[in-house]
Parts: sequence; C-alpha cells; structure tokens
Amino acid sequence: MQSVCRSGFFNDSALSRTRRIMKPLNRKCREGTATMIEIMECTNNAMLEETAALAAEIWHEYFSSLLTPDQIDYMVEKFQSSEAMKRQVETEQYGYWQVRQDGTLIGYIGLQFQKDRLFLSKLYLRQESRGQGIASRMLEKVYDTAREFGYDRLWLTCNKHNRHSLDVYAAKGFVCIGEDVTDIGQGYVMDDYFLEKTL
Repeated sequence: MQSVCRSGFFNDSALSRTRRIMKPLNRKCREGTATMIEIMECTNNAMLEETAALAAEIWHEYFSSLLTPDQIDYMVEKFQSSEAMKRQVETEQYGYWQVRQDGTLIGYIGLQFQKDRLFLSKLYLRQESRGQGIASRMLEKVYDTAREFGYDRLWLTCNKHNRHSLDVYAAKGFVCIGEDVTDIGQGYVMDDYFLEKTL
C-alpha cells in the first residue's frame, strides 16, 4: 500500500502537490454554458478555515431535523471547526477537499487514511447544489483516491435516522456492517450505522 504519511502537510512542497479535478456536468446554467466542478485538496490553513466555515453552515441546515441546535453547535466545534480540521490533518491522517461550482465553494470531502480501509468521514453539499449529480462526482473522487492509495474498501458512518443518505449509499453499493451508539461527551451521542463498500 502506498504510504499515507501526511506530516508536513502545510509546508511549501505540499502546495505544489495540490490535486485538482475539473469536470463539466451535463447540465446547463441559466446563461446556457456547462457548469464546471472543481475538487481541490486543502493544502493550507486558509483553505481549511474556509472549509470549516462552510461546514458550520451546512451542518446547521442539514442536521436541523435530526439533532438539536445545541448538539449541532457542539459537534461542529468538536469535529469541524478550523482547529479541529487542522489537528485531524496534522496528527490523525486526514485530508480535506473543497468542491467548487464555477468557482464558488459549495461542498467538501473529508477522508481519513486508515490502515486497511479508507474512511469517508465527510461528504457534504450546500442545499442549493444537491440533486444535480455533484455528489456522485464527489464519490468518484473518493473512489479514485482510495485506489490511488492502494485501498480496496472504504467505509463511513451514517445517522440511523438519515433515511435519504442511507438510501443513496445503498444505491451506490454500500452495505451495512454494524451499528453503534458513541458517547461524544457533554451528554451527546452519535447513533450510527457503519457502511462499507468494496471497490
């Protein structure tokens, strides 16, 4: 398996290793031109800070029907603040990718490079960008990254009450391999299914 050591992630040499995917979607904008999707690895603190701000926006919108506002605030601060993202990248083998549509930041991906499997930690889009096939492009990027680093499996966790996402992942070939209720502190828990896909 290719080494996934990510120490020195924010040094100058890392900046030259930015991976970018640009793919036009088969959809027309109001102006009549094809929209362009870019997926770019975060290679500096500024990009992570921008991604964290987007994460807070998306989480408060997306999880409002599943979690209390206080739990969303707590989880964003604990797992998706800029400081949390920086720590994950520097010490926990994480990488983050921005997703842009015609230059505008609309979503992000978070991956953890584990020993035997790639962990799809985060894959989110702004509400207005959903339903356009962009999430499928993002998953293609995840699959490509997994193969690039020698993985033949990837896995994720999904809230047991998030029926839409569970249905989407099932349609993409993910299967349920377990479940757990995880204590995350302050009286909050994550009640999740574990899903896995073989590549």
